[in-house]
Amino acid sequence: MNSGKKLRVAILASGRGSNLQALLDAAVEPDYPAEIGGVFCDKSDAQALERAKKAGVPAVWVDPAGENYEDRLAAEIEAVGCGLICCAGYMKILSPAFVARFPDKIINIHPSLLPSFPGFHGQRQALRAGVRVAGCTVHFIDEGVDTGPIILQAAVPILPEDTEETLSARILWFEHRIYPLTVRLIAEGLVHREGTRVRLSGVDINHEGGFISPPVKIL
Repeated sequence: MNSGKKLRVAILASGRGSNLQALLDAAVEPDYPAEIGGVFCDKSDAQALERAKKAGVPAVWVDPAGENYEDRLAAEIEAVGCGLICCAGYMKILSPAFVARFPDKIINIHPSLLPSFPGFHGQRQALRAGVRVAGCTVHFIDEGVDTGPIILQAAVPILPEDTEETLSARILWFEHRIYPLTVRLIAEGLVHREGTRVRLSGVDINHEGGFISPPVKIL
């Protein structure tokens, strides 16, 4: 970021929050250009809330059963001054009205190489389809389901002995790396949405044992 001020990030989560933890861990590094401003869950028993509390980050349950759920959620996010929203295992589909309220400010991570296998159980879909390569995708959220412009992807081979559990675990290793990396790139002003595509400036990405597109070096 040009000003030296850290980008404040809101996290939306519904479950255990492993990608949330990856972002929390990244945010404690002194040179990381983003900070977690709040974690917002639609489930009162989500482990993500406990992870946030342990990290000293505001943890907020917003009851989805009440009226105007998304308006209340948006108000909570705006109250903590977050400039980016990261969906991390958030299991509700955001309405077009909510997305329009935060244009180009909401991103998601999905366990497949989009546009292949959108929706639930991307790993299972990949195994059933018999593809040779699977992976994960960080993308902007738009009005569709897993249809927004792609920012980063990481690919892993599917092994003959893979089960949904083993493949998911291998993909998750990359999820925990490219999600914090994507937030860093956004905070540093290196991510530029151009219609249905995303341009990254000044980025050099590569990794042994898998690959990330575009090629980015992960230390």
